[in-house]
Amino acid sequence: MRAPTSVAALRVLVVEDEISINDVVATALRFQGHMVTQTHDGVAGLAEATRAAYDLIVLDVMLPGYDGYEVCRRLREAGRQTPVLFLTAKGEPEDRIRGFATGGDDYVVKPFSVEELVLRVGAILRRSGPAAASDLIAYDDLTLEPASEEVRRGGRRVELSPTEYRLLHYLLVNAGVVVSKAQILINVWGEDYDGSENIVELYISYLRRKIDDGHQPLVQTKRGSGYVLRAQEA
Repeated sequence: MRAPTSVAALRVLVVEDEISINDVVATALRFQGHMVTQTHDGVAGLAEATRAAYDLIVLDVMLPGYDGYEVCRRLREAGRQTPVLFLTAKGEPEDRIRGFATGGDDYVVKPFSVEELVLRVGAILRRSGPAAASDLIAYDDLTLEPASEEVRRGGRRVELSPTEYRLLHYLLVNAGVVVSKAQILINVWGEDYDGSENIVELYISYLRRKIDDGHQPLVQTKRGSGYVLRAQEA
């Protein structure tokens, strides 16, 4: 599997009451080189998240004590902006909307693929980690330099509008992960945007003309799910 530039080892808090799932997630993240702390209920998770500095919290929703939504809400009210990835069996659209509305950064539904979870964790850490603002981000022959906002495909410089650049940056740091229109709107246009989701399709088409024209397509549509930056399988 190809991936964008690697993420340095960072601190992750896992809050999950099912011991077996907690251990699977923690083991997978430790295998990636991250430092992982495990807690098993909402009260302990909130206490740990406010006691120490973490780079990411993997947070179950259905927890004893405070549920995951409440934990996230209290963290945001306390001014803690630690990225939160919800991990839950509650997968209805209204559940996802509530997760993002309370301050979550991503949402993975059980049963889940450990590989996908690791990809999503890596994507969040690349967006928010200490090196996120300066390191070159690359996938296949596509590169993006955040410091200069320079984009190249196959060594050729690509001129993008500010919105096209933000959209490409979001797809690139999430390379290999399918992101929905709702996630794109929040992360590219902002939480206050109240227009049509059709703008995502429009800017995806703009981006394809500039990034994929004359090259192997990287910007893929996953019908009913969203979009993903991924090379087509041979």
